[in-house]
Amino acid sequence: MIDQLGQQSLFNILISLMVLVIVWWSVQAIRMELFVKDPEGLRAKAFLVILTIALTYLITGFILNYLNWSQSLRFLF
Repeated sequence: MIDQLGQQSLFNILISLMVLVIVWWSVQAIRMELFVKDPEGLRAKAFLVILTIALTYLITGFILNYLNWSQSLRFLF
């Protein structure tokens, strides 16, 4: 039981890190000069980091919930 919990935690961390890398790579394509006054400033960089973390949280939550739900379908029948 404990081993399975540890494996699931490690899997969740790895999924989160993979999604973080993909989201950070994707966010770099945003033209910040359209949204902020100083795209090279500290505020713009902080905004990108916060945006990346928020999107990573949402996407990772969706993926992990979907995987859990799909694994729980076997208990339906």
